[in-house]
Amino acid sequence: MANKPVTVVLFGATGDLSRRKLLPGMLHLFESGLLKDIQVIGTSLEEHTTESFVAFAHEAVKEFSGDDGDLAAWPEFSQRLHWAPGAEGAAGLRAAVEKAEADWDGDNVRLHYLSVPPKAALSVVKTLEEADLARGSRIIMEKPFGVDLASAKVLNGELHKVFDESQIYRIDHFLGKEAAQNILAFRFGNGLFEPIWHRNHVDHVQIDVPEELGLEQRADFYESTGAYRDMVVTHLFQVLAFIALEPPTSLSPDAIREEKDKVFRSMLPIDPADVVRGQYDGYRAIPGVAQQSETETFIALKCFIDNWRWAGVPFYLRTGKRLAEGARIISIAFKEPPRSMFPEHSGVGDHGPDHLTFDLADKARMSLSFYGKRPGPGMRLDKLSMQFAMQDTTWAGSVLEAYERLIYDAARGDQTLFTSAEGIERLWEVSAPLLANPPVVRPYRQGSWGPNQIHQLVAPYAWRLPFERGWRDPNVEGA
Repeated sequence: MANKPVTVVLFGATGDLSRRKLLPGMLHLFESGLLKDIQVIGTSLEEHTTESFVAFAHEAVKEFSGDDGDLAAWPEFSQRLHWAPGAEGAAGLRAAVEKAEADWDGDNVRLHYLSVPPKAALSVVKTLEEADLARGSRIIMEKPFGVDLASAKVLNGELHKVFDESQIYRIDHFLGKEAAQNILAFRFGNGLFEPIWHRNHVDHVQIDVPEELGLEQRADFYESTGAYRDMVVTHLFQVLAFIALEPPTSLSPDAIREEKDKVFRSMLPIDPADVVRGQYDGYRAIPGVAQQSETETFIALKCFIDNWRWAGVPFYLRTGKRLAEGARIISIAFKEPPRSMFPEHSGVGDHGPDHLTFDLADKARMSLSFYGKRPGPGMRLDKLSMQFAMQDTTWAGSVLEAYERLIYDAARGDQTLFTSAEGIERLWEVSAPLLANPPVVRPYRQGSWGPNQIHQLVAPYAWRLPFERGWRDPNVEGA
């Protein structure tokens, strides 16, 4: 637990992320005892008083906290909420922090959460410097971390004038998910899988994050960003690093981060010929979108990690808006054995290779598919699967929501799940050929799986989504 008292200064405190995730998350951390001694100072450009901010927060936690008992702690938590009017600048912020910390003897953690648009981030950093709140504190940054190598270097350079790299926590909520960390436990905790986790046995890897949501609310932001900058650099590549990293010397944050950075250093530059960009029909009709917009709302790509473990193994990444269903899966396809001993029409190989699948959605699950003999005479093989779901265990109630875990980790000074300046700059470096020469944007139907060219990209394999078989519900007879 974070033993020291924690002050969270929440910039953008009245925004959507704060309402849906951050305020309910901090209430849960308080109620669960993980951050028992917390003070929260909200600030934004909106006009509020402490009373009206408390009312705003109350509505937020009522709507988004679920029914797990957190609201019982609300009366006590609400007394720990404070407001710093944005109009009062650095002096107002400093005064609000001092007031909130008045009963503490100084040995506390200050955590500045920047839930603000990218263009506002550096002005917040300047305010923190002017208010003398930077020294010894920690700062949580939201994506995007630049839009190319040059802008990422400028952003990191400006940040490093005020904050040491060890104080900066660049957040990726995908890695905050229980299932993402399960990959580390799965790989390094079991003698069964680590020996086959390399090019001799792995055929290819897919990281697939389709989304059903459209862009009606975010089109102005998205027009200057697109799916690659918004999702691949900040999320999918981070997940790729967890799958691909070498065994760290320990589970210490520095050791894991160093192995992640080594993966990024080993990545080959993205070849535009290995990329499919798409835009859903109707996107250009959204207010704020250019009539001839070439912004991609969908991207699929093939990339390679050129090191001893992964040389020649393709990693396929896909994400996009307005697709057939929302999902977050990682699928490891294992190489198929020779089939010579099996008779014709035995069924071996008919359903593709064996797969290990991690579902990163909120119900953490994993499955292993393999061939087995169908009961009865003759040698007929069929695909079977073993499945595990977090909610089938007694641990399900212990699961922290992704943002809760990341706030808690930052409060404890644990950098494991956060991205380094070096890592993010290297990812923009490997992205340079694609950003300089992006392939044409292809239209796709809303509710589809993307442009048709995705099948050529992944051939001779096939995309794992849509699944040929659904996840089993252990509570349903015969599932």
